[in-house]
Amino acid sequence: MAEGPGHRAPAASKITALRGRAISFTADPFLVPPKYALRHESDGLIVIENGIITAFGPYDVTRAALPPGSTVTRLGSDSLIMPGFIDTHVCYPHTQTIGVAETAGNSPKDSAWQAEQQFANEGHARDVAAVFLRELLRAGTTTAAVSCAVFPSSVDVFFEESHRLNTRMVAGKVLMDRNVPTAVRDTAQRGYDESRELSQRWHEHGRQLYCITAHSITTSTPAQLDAAKTLRHEQRGTYFQSNVAETQAEGASVRQMHPDCRSALDVYDRNGLLGPRSVLGHAVWFEENDFYRCHDTGTGIAHCPSADLFLGSGVFSIHSAKRSYRPVRCGLGTDLGAGTSCSPLATMNQAYKMAQLSGNTLNALQAFYLATAGGAHALYLDDRIGFIAPGYEADLVVLDLHSTPLIDYRMRFCRDIEEALLIQLVLGDDRAVRATYVAGELRHERDAATTAPSREGGAIA
Repeated sequence: MAEGPGHRAPAASKITALRGRAISFTADPFLVPPKYALRHESDGLIVIENGIITAFGPYDVTRAALPPGSTVTRLGSDSLIMPGFIDTHVCYPHTQTIGVAETAGNSPKDSAWQAEQQFANEGHARDVAAVFLRELLRAGTTTAAVSCAVFPSSVDVFFEESHRLNTRMVAGKVLMDRNVPTAVRDTAQRGYDESRELSQRWHEHGRQLYCITAHSITTSTPAQLDAAKTLRHEQRGTYFQSNVAETQAEGASVRQMHPDCRSALDVYDRNGLLGPRSVLGHAVWFEENDFYRCHDTGTGIAHCPSADLFLGSGVFSIHSAKRSYRPVRCGLGTDLGAGTSCSPLATMNQAYKMAQLSGNTLNALQAFYLATAGGAHALYLDDRIGFIAPGYEADLVVLDLHSTPLIDYRMRFCRDIEEALLIQLVLGDDRAVRATYVAGELRHERDAATTAPSREGGAIA
């Protein structure tokens, strides 16, 4: 049939196919024996069409799903394909204050406020957003829950850059109307108006998702928390994020401000800010009732071990949060710049050590779950990211299992995939990220080519 004057032929599908060792979770390794929670394909094939995974399985079987003429990128046996990392708590304006510690007459918080004042300059905010998102991709992170600055333009430029990259980001303007310098303070009404406009502009714009963001209870008045609740009801499907129970000093301040509330979490609860798509950072000083309430409401926790250790906030027990009789949705957060690295691998390393301090051992599979499927579960995005499976968005990271001479040597004695993952979280960092794919597109490539010859030794069962 001849095409009419206004007829357009359908756009050709874009096919990406990756062959190599691959893993994805099938269950929560905190709730089932870890070895039964992981799918490991020693020679797998992932077929991606227009950014969506259409097939995944053993190469010999799954190659039948390849459209004729497809090109397959084959990765060496020293590579591991897995879902992209998910960072559930991070502040992009603090990229420039990583590593700021207590000094005479100054504190990390003072430095943070000084840095945030610079985000009134749209050009500065745009530059930092570009650096931040580049570093996330270099670290293998494809989705993050991000706090922007108090200035609406800091949100616009962040989402513009994320939209350009097609990364799935959850982000929003921070709300602060007390106990902060005037230059970074808003009002309950202005915070409401600006957040409402931003959410209408950006929520579900491409892969962008809007998050109503209160810095903390001590920096938001009851009027502002009430406005945040109103926003959540009006702007359906948006998120809520904040810091909670991070330090003992914060807890004492909250009790003074809200003497009728049992805990910091109780303040958010009474203001209607718990529930699906609410994710709270730190939760170091939670009590059993707090964990129960998070479980009952479906509220997520972002475990931020690097930041908690750097600031000496305390020891969060991930195993307490994940108790089988009332498991809480939990992900991993880098929390820059109190956190000292963008790398989820480095953050897993800190999580492992914090678990040891709390009297438990964090299994390597549990750590990687927190950084992938667990983060997706905490963000209520586990129907589209965090797994390698048909129908899921093709956000993927390719790890180099031999990225440094020491790791290469250590891998010679590796017995199985679980030990290989443990080696990566103990010794690995951003250098281990060979490639990062966003919706099937290669967005970060460490080397001139993503494929590399296999190395000898260290067979993984």
